[in-house]
Amino acid sequence: MNTDTRAAAWAVPRHVRRRRAGRRAALTCAFLLFAGLSVVLGCRTADTDGVTPVPQLLAFLPWLLIPLGVALVIALYTHWWSGVLWAVVLLGLLAWFLQPYGRTGDPVGPAVAELRVLTSNVEFGKGTGALVGAVRREKPDLVFVQECESTCATLLRAELGGTYPHRRAVEGDGSKGSVILSRFPLTSAKGVEATLGMPAAVAEIGGLDVRLQLAHPMPPLPGQTGVWARELDALHDVVARDDKTPTLVAGDFNASQDHAAFRPLLDAGLRDAARLAGSGRTPSWPAATLPAFGAQIDHVLVSEDFTSRDARFLDLDGTDHRALLVDLTLGRAG
Repeated sequence: MNTDTRAAAWAVPRHVRRRRAGRRAALTCAFLLFAGLSVVLGCRTADTDGVTPVPQLLAFLPWLLIPLGVALVIALYTHWWSGVLWAVVLLGLLAWFLQPYGRTGDPVGPAVAELRVLTSNVEFGKGTGALVGAVRREKPDLVFVQECESTCATLLRAELGGTYPHRRAVEGDGSKGSVILSRFPLTSAKGVEATLGMPAAVAEIGGLDVRLQLAHPMPPLPGQTGVWARELDALHDVVARDDKTPTLVAGDFNASQDHAAFRPLLDAGLRDAARLAGSGRTPSWPAATLPAFGAQIDHVLVSEDFTSRDARFLDLDGTDHRALLVDLTLGRAG
């Protein structure tokens, strides 16, 4: 009997055994995709960034539709109906979180000034030449530059110093240097103490004092997500300290609206100027895969004193970030 049973097992045609093995492999792949996506979306639901690799994956949340679609197709093809139900739940969560986060609205009072703001991460200064060309072409009133090392700072001073006589900077090599260039008079303000330079200033615009803060927290690298979260929290503390003065925070936040560490900035009353202008979730990094694939981690955030008339993402040679150019209207509170 045992011999007959073994013979019967081996009698299963080879193509049937291959099909069964293929189905098992496909189901295993679908299960792993569903499990990984459940972890990421679970952290998003729980308002936490979790641990590596969750923070990195949250930056690309809209693109999780691709592995979710692959897993759903496998579940349908293999008639794994519980897997199909799992996919539907995950799809519902993902669709919910793809909605824009934060408040919108008109300025709090009559318009007193219009201004143009440009922010750009020039990747260790390599994109400085392209940035100078963009500044001359677009004529922003305020320019926020990240990763502006000594060569970058010297070039900006030589090429743009006459047009932008007012500046606040944190000097540093590599990615540490940052600078704010302004057509408006600036007075000093305490910046955020962080690994990378985050200078601040107060500008006089339309007869109003406007707080300016450059943002460049550490990226959420494996093993350094705690530093990233603390530096975003420090930015939030600066914003939350004064909710009466018009405020503009711009730069490379190394975070998107899908990060729990970033959303408190929006909860504190700031609004994403790109979203206000209808360009929310436009990818700004990494430039090598844009516009087909990327995340919006470069932002101009403004208090409710501002509204945004237009926002454009500019491709600059030499840097792995797109620059962000926004046109703002500043209002005077009642």
